[in-house]
Amino acid sequence: MPSTMRAILSTALLLLGPSVAAQTATTTATVTATETVASGTTTVFTSSSLPTFTAVSDCHPHSTVLWCMVGEDEYQVSGPTATEEFQAEYTDCHSHDTDMYCVDDAGEDVLILTGAAEEGGDEEHEEHDEHEEHDEHEEQSEESGVHCHDHAGIPHCSGSAEEVNCDAPDRDYNIGLRIGLLFVMLATSAIGVFIPILTRKFNIVGDNNIFFVLLKQFGTGVVISTAFVHLFTHAQLMFSNQCLGILEYEATTAAIFMAGLFLSFLVDYLGARFVQWRQRKHTGPDSEVAAPGTHDKSGDSSSSATPDHEVNHSHAHGPMRAATPMEEKINVMNLEAGVVFHSILIGITLVVSSDGFFITLFVVVLFHQMFEGIALGTCIAELPKAAASTLQKLLMAGLFALITPIGMAIGIGVLDHFNGNDPSTIIAIGTLDALSAGILTWVGIVEMLARDWMHGKLLNAGLIRSGCAMFALVCGLVIMSVLGKWA
Repeated sequence: MPSTMRAILSTALLLLGPSVAAQTATTTATVTATETVASGTTTVFTSSSLPTFTAVSDCHPHSTVLWCMVGEDEYQVSGPTATEEFQAEYTDCHSHDTDMYCVDDAGEDVLILTGAAEEGGDEEHEEHDEHEEHDEHEEQSEESGVHCHDHAGIPHCSGSAEEVNCDAPDRDYNIGLRIGLLFVMLATSAIGVFIPILTRKFNIVGDNNIFFVLLKQFGTGVVISTAFVHLFTHAQLMFSNQCLGILEYEATTAAIFMAGLFLSFLVDYLGARFVQWRQRKHTGPDSEVAAPGTHDKSGDSSSSATPDHEVNHSHAHGPMRAATPMEEKINVMNLEAGVVFHSILIGITLVVSSDGFFITLFVVVLFHQMFEGIALGTCIAELPKAAASTLQKLLMAGLFALITPIGMAIGIGVLDHFNGNDPSTIIAIGTLDALSAGILTWVGIVEMLARDWMHGKLLNAGLIRSGCAMFALVCGLVIMSVLGKWA
């Protein structure tokens, strides 16, 4: 406003009186604070604290919030919350007091949050910026081939060339949920392992019953799949963790796996030699020990394994000596040792997984433990009375039922201190996983699969019986392998 005009206006105000002067002064201040937009646009009269624009364009949603552009500045549109209400632009922008409004296609005013419009404007914009940065980070990760996921409750990233953070994650855990599901795990594991034992104890299912045969072959598939898909894979993931660094010996996982396999063989072999030594000591050196066909696992005189063993004498691999009751017990204890080692690890890693992954992992582990309980339970139930009494069988089954909940209890106790990316933790879990994989591989293939199919009753079983048993075996392999995607 020209200085001459201001002088004339001031003189007039002095003549009109103080009240009119005050009112006019306010109007003059408002006009002075107003800025004129470049030619071709409409001039907007607003408070000096508000930005000036006549329209917002390039509107785009972030989640359920709409943001629009004015040049390089971005403003949140308050009002539309559904995708169908979002527009590409809003026009006829104008101010009311300290708020800025624009008009939508229906002629209604829509509030534009400018940062001064309301107290929470800055916080909302910061949240938007964080969300945008997160999206950009994900896009960069996808472009660079980086893929991160939780496996067995421990984060793993592949394809990253950047330095990873190996500190313990700062998480808030739902402790009550974990304690409650501990008892669910206990009940499910007990159901899986006790059912085969109790059905055999009360003669609900006999040794030659097709249901028991299917149950045992399903369990065999579960044990073999657990060894390779779950344990061996987990061990490889542990030893390839970037926080551990690059191993100079690349075959670490396979070497520990082989050690577990050899230990299982050694236990079985030494156990068999010890049993034979004891029998020779009592019966004399010239006596035949555990002659083929003389031992019946079920203890039922009506069930004889003689035809199978007679055929085995002419088998290309030579005759298969029938295992003594003590040897059978050693075999089952060998199996249980491998199961117990990895079950306690499953319990710990399940509990320390993040809340977002915990429920999914829990459901998978629940089925895993039930199926593994069935596998172990059928082997325990098959032990003859000379090898283990009913009480001993129940104690062996009870150990399995308790071991995973014990692992979960340990995990709950160390939640605030557990770091799955700590090198010592990685080595401990990886070693036990690989060792357990070797044990279960020996037991699953040699003591269960080969003994039943190559030297047992399934060698000469009928076509239907053999087909059903094979189907159950494949089901055990496939189901546990599918579960390996999440556990």
